[in-house]
Amino acid sequence: MRGWERVAKRALDVTGAAVGLTLSAPVIGVAAALIKREDGGPVFFRQERVGLDGESFEVLKLRTMVVNAEAQGAGFAVDAGDSRILKIGDLLRKTSIDELPQFWNILIGEMSLVGPRPTLRYQVDQYTPHQARRLDVKPGVTGWAQIHGRASLPWSERIELDVWYVDHQSLRLDLSIMLRTVGTIFSRSGTYKGEAGGWQPTDGGGA
Repeated sequence: MRGWERVAKRALDVTGAAVGLTLSAPVIGVAAALIKREDGGPVFFRQERVGLDGESFEVLKLRTMVVNAEAQGAGFAVDAGDSRILKIGDLLRKTSIDELPQFWNILIGEMSLVGPRPTLRYQVDQYTPHQARRLDVKPGVTGWAQIHGRASLPWSERIELDVWYVDHQSLRLDLSIMLRTVGTIFSRSGTYKGEAGGWQPTDGGGA
């Protein structure tokens, strides 16, 4: 991105996140009440992820699974029908409502509206130098890979899409991705990894 585009991108992030938090507050409130009603556990899920230049930060989501789900069953891997997913959690995941609290991560500068999805440290530790280039930009709530299949994509394909974004990022591309994200959300496609998607140790990369 050129200098003015970087400034404009950050301005768009701050404005979009502020408006997003304001408009989504009632939705987050209702979702929080339903999560609390279902199992009485914490409303938010916090997890360390890796962002720009390999720096760690704590990503914020609405909790969609049982408490300490990552220590049970398939661990970090989640697919449709997973018994650890709350009843309300499946709907939150399919509609991406669980991601709304990440507007806060954007406001404080840890994330952007558009960029590669943030991944876990143990996954980043297995990146090849080529894959590590996805850390050259801030992670995003949505991104180029998100509108081309999301979690259902094989990691090798997904990371190539992220690297393509790093090489071609522009304000115009970001706006296009945001518009296309709306259609992706309404289609509810790619929420789960299925048979072909998700991370595998031999792939060398993240979630």
